[in-house]
Amino acid sequence: MKTTRREALQTAAAAVCAAPLSSSVARAVGDGNGAGAPGAMVPLDYGRSFICNTATFNAVRFWVESRTRVIDEQAGTWMDYYQCGSCKSENTFAEKDLFQQDNYDFLPILCGDRWLIFRRTVSLSATYRRVQGVDEVWGPPVLKLQEAADTIALDTWEAIRDATAAAVPLVTQTEIGNPETGLRAVIECPCKTMNISLEKRLYQVDTGPVAFPDLMRRYDAVIDCLRLAFVAFNAEGFADFVVEQETPILEEGVAKCRVYHYSNPFSLPAKNRVFALGKAPALG
Repeated sequence: MKTTRREALQTAAAAVCAAPLSSSVARAVGDGNGAGAPGAMVPLDYGRSFICNTATFNAVRFWVESRTRVIDEQAGTWMDYYQCGSCKSENTFAEKDLFQQDNYDFLPILCGDRWLIFRRTVSLSATYRRVQGVDEVWGPPVLKLQEAADTIALDTWEAIRDATAAAVPLVTQTEIGNPETGLRAVIECPCKTMNISLEKRLYQVDTGPVAFPDLMRRYDAVIDCLRLAFVAFNAEGFADFVVEQETPILEEGVAKCRVYHYSNPFSLPAKNRVFALGKAPALG
């Protein structure tokens, strides 16, 4: 019986698929910012975290939109990947017609000394996913990351309800892991959409895109495990994901064409945490 991709993902019990991290870019577990203890991983202040680049032709600044920490417990190393905000294809610094006519969505992820760049055109394209060294694009990056000065762990529904109503910035962390490979990851992002049901006493996070580490296997290059996804959860013990991938457009059951789309949702065991940033009003 053939195993589907979704079944394989679920059977893998939630983890990260990545090669052992290069010693030139990886950090030892226990070095800095709670590595090896994801619960102690200090959330970033996403309103003030940027990656500044140094090329003279375009010293572009990217807003950091999410962070994914991949932890290789066998090697005792970890690495952070910074997914930046998306934009559209431009004729940069032109006198007019600043958007390209054949336009596409553009989204970069910084992976050590390389960028993983997604270019989503209206149809499938060989340029959808491309890896380039930092010197091939905008020069050596300068990480301007700000940790949140004050955080409150929201460990009850009442606390999440009150922080949401108070318009306090929220950051979530979703930890997934694969005991078979000895790999795990923490996906951290600002909570863009928080749903609150006063009747059911439930919350539900819906946020993306984030850099999701593929669960299928260890890749020769860790950068190849990353996909774009949205994450949703409403409890501590699981998270649902929907990954951008080639998706058929069907008419009466027949595939007329294929496009890139967030499709085929799946659920994974997870440890979810919600934090309020700043000195919030009394919660709970």
